[in-house]
Amino acid sequence: MSAETRWEQARSYERAAGHGGYGAHFARLMAEGVDIEGEARLADVLAPRGGRILDAGSGMGRVGAALLARGHRVVGVDFDPEILDQSRRTFPDLPLVDSRLDELTPAELSDAGHPTAYDLVVCVGNVMILLAPDTERTVLANLAALLAPEGRMLVGFALSGAPSGFSRTYPLAEFVADYESVGLQMVHRFATYDLQPYTDDSTYVVHVLRRG
Repeated sequence: MSAETRWEQARSYERAAGHGGYGAHFARLMAEGVDIEGEARLADVLAPRGGRILDAGSGMGRVGAALLARGHRVVGVDFDPEILDQSRRTFPDLPLVDSRLDELTPAELSDAGHPTAYDLVVCVGNVMILLAPDTERTVLANLAALLAPEGRMLVGFALSGAPSGFSRTYPLAEFVADYESVGLQMVHRFATYDLQPYTDDSTYVVHVLRRG
């Protein structure tokens, strides 16, 4: 049996406490007209027109749906049944695959009728700091295996001040060691999705990676 993810731990706490959590939070932001497409705008720039994009840890589908609306061919991957249901209700045109990222394989995507190579893999919204312990390299390797020859990966997460008390602290040096160990290399590093420069004081980090 796979180890419980930090996401599952956080969700169990939310349910026990009667909190709406992630899904309710973004549903409220959408209803209020708040801009929730910052990640998607950067992803749109990184992908070719009509590109194949995998949204890894797609959640309620806000990023994938925004990219779909921009003309890309998008597949979302998540495993939380409640969030998948919310995604299907909110963005019914977004194709979804039910899978943990540490178990995602090309065969699983192929069996579901989706591509096994992508121009861009998106993994944002703190997915990397809510994985099951010690699966970071497995997830990065799985996602790297889905990149087309010239494909790139967009990864972003909080270095401090993450919203969930269950998320891990993921030091930059450790993340660099992890992605380099699976054959990825950095193309760009920023502090935000609108490309503010990364500094030692940054609390968030955004990477564009590719296979070496």
